[in-house]
Amino acid sequence: MATIDADAHVVESEHTWDFMDPSERQYRPMLVSSGERDDTRSVRSIVDTEAARKYWLIDGKIRGLARTVLTAKQWNELSEASGRSMSVDDASQSMENVQMRVQHMDSLGIDTQVVYPTIFIEQVTDKPEIDVALCKSYNRWLADIWKQGGGRIRWVCVLPLLSMQDSLDMLGWCHNNGAVGVFMRPIEATRLMHDPYFDALYDRVGRLNMSIGVHVANGNPGERELLGQRVAWSGGFWPFLTPVVGACHAAIGNGLLNRHPKLRIGFIESSASWVPWVIKDIRRRSEGRLLPERFLEDQRIFVTCYTTDDIPYITKQAGDGVLMIGTDYGHQDMSVELDALLTIGQDGQLEGHVARKILDDNPRAFYGL
Repeated sequence: MATIDADAHVVESEHTWDFMDPSERQYRPMLVSSGERDDTRSVRSIVDTEAARKYWLIDGKIRGLARTVLTAKQWNELSEASGRSMSVDDASQSMENVQMRVQHMDSLGIDTQVVYPTIFIEQVTDKPEIDVALCKSYNRWLADIWKQGGGRIRWVCVLPLLSMQDSLDMLGWCHNNGAVGVFMRPIEATRLMHDPYFDALYDRVGRLNMSIGVHVANGNPGERELLGQRVAWSGGFWPFLTPVVGACHAAIGNGLLNRHPKLRIGFIESSASWVPWVIKDIRRRSEGRLLPERFLEDQRIFVTCYTTDDIPYITKQAGDGVLMIGTDYGHQDMSVELDALLTIGQDGQLEGHVARKILDDNPRAFYGL
């Protein structure tokens, strides 16, 4: 049995943008820093309330998620405070040293990581020409990392979805250079993921035996800011996690996967405790429609779980062909659990075939590995 980390990350660095075409370098993101105090009562504030934050400046605007720069000591303190293994070396986090990353994977019992971006969890630009330039450079960077990783590091590509033709043109190159899926936010600007605008993309993804990874994210800046107001340390739940649940429900109700019979969709980094709720709600709203007993499996829907989810109950409701697990490697938030795959494989709380499905069979099927 192999072990596949279905949700790992790379944190972009200035090297990410070295792959831009000369004609597009005017759009190169710039790093800016802030030493502002973090006054929220979060785990992060336990570690260092004066930790320096770095932001990306794109087209004159602060974009993307802020990432606190932590020392090794601070990483360890954060891990201790959260009760989860979280500590990652900077060079491995940004993949400036790919071999260090692979060696860390070995120590964590991980055979393959599938890597998602960081900055693109929010909208990075509302201009198609800048979107094209940034996505192109990011994908070239990840392709270079894939080559250095000897097949151990696979990746989901980021497409300039503000321009569908540019997205379709870019997709084939990504597929030929190690990409196994396409990163999507449940809300892309003013469009939801089941909008017919994306049908051409879904058709091409299915024919290439790739997948759609709907990651915890929000590509609508106005909604993201509205839903994140006045909620202190819990600010990520409403704007980032709940849209994933809604996207799954809508994709089923809309018939998206029936229209695209080769398409596979995964809902990533949002826990899986909501899955039974969606199943029961879909059945209640089905208005007499006869649904298969395990319609998530039938619809080729996959979901990443946490070790703290009630996995036996979820698999009983959804089937054992739905769940995967990821470490959220490289981030500094509530989803990170570096030893998640070891825990699932060795704690003895799951039947052997269920653990094998979560660690190997399901992510292998989802990503077409």
